[in-house]
Amino acid sequence: MDIKLALSRFNSLQNNTKKSDSIWKPAPGKSQIRIVPYKFNKDLPFIELYFHYNINNKTYLSPMSFGRPDPIVEFAEKLKRTGDTDDWKAGKKMEPKLRTFVPVIVRGKENEGVKFWGFGKTVYQDILGYIADPDYGDITDPITGRDIVLDVTSAEESNAAYPTTAIRIKPTQTKLSDDAATMQSFLENQKNITELYSELSYAELKAVLENWLNPGSAVTDDEIVEELEAPKPKAQPKQSQVSVDMGGAQEIPGVGIGSLPNDLPWEDEAPKASKAKDDVASAFDDLFNN
Repeated sequence: MDIKLALSRFNSLQNNTKKSDSIWKPAPGKSQIRIVPYKFNKDLPFIELYFHYNINNKTYLSPMSFGRPDPIVEFAEKLKRTGDTDDWKAGKKMEPKLRTFVPVIVRGKENEGVKFWGFGKTVYQDILGYIADPDYGDITDPITGRDIVLDVTSAEESNAAYPTTAIRIKPTQTKLSDDAATMQSFLENQKNITELYSELSYAELKAVLENWLNPGSAVTDDEIVEELEAPKPKAQPKQSQVSVDMGGAQEIPGVGIGSLPNDLPWEDEAPKASKAKDDVASAFDDLFNN
């Protein structure tokens, strides 16, 4: 037995149980937070990660997050180049979705330490817009920065598939903490985001893809992947555009925000499904086996 591999898996399982303690999700209503400079990249606190959602009902961190090849992305691009409309749509749905994380402390819960807050494109753009405004500047500075007020409206109240999030930057400059030792603790006692979301190797991710396309194969991924809870939207009327807790990403009619739907072409009713599935399997073979 490979002891190092077993130890790595043991540590991964421990990290998975601690993930919920390190990720902060704002509850409906108002919250006040402060972005903390990221210990592992002091030049930029924003951590951009790409995820594949709902592959075998799981979520996988894409190696694309770190500039490395991703077999699922390669397969999606292959489908998009076939010239078939259904293949193009399927390939588009398989593309990883961006989620940005930033270390924060939650006002009123400073004793819980630094956590990671994840959001989507719209919230990300809103925050960067404030930073780009010279009237606000570097809101993350531990001495002269500013707190952020979040106002979250539940999906039921907003009549959307997901909660909506509005942000407001406090006009007054404040310290991260008035206590020097506490401030230093916030700056130093942080996890590396890669401790929470593990990256599979190219071969492992390729096996996940093959198992997804061919459910009867012997490959199983339950024991080799760290899971992130994938968005599970409630049934809602189709929305053209909604702002969501994933940062207000636009919803594509018929496609869940930040997730991969289960109505890919090879899952449609026969005979169309049979043809699509054959085409997809053929594309997989062409890409990886030829």
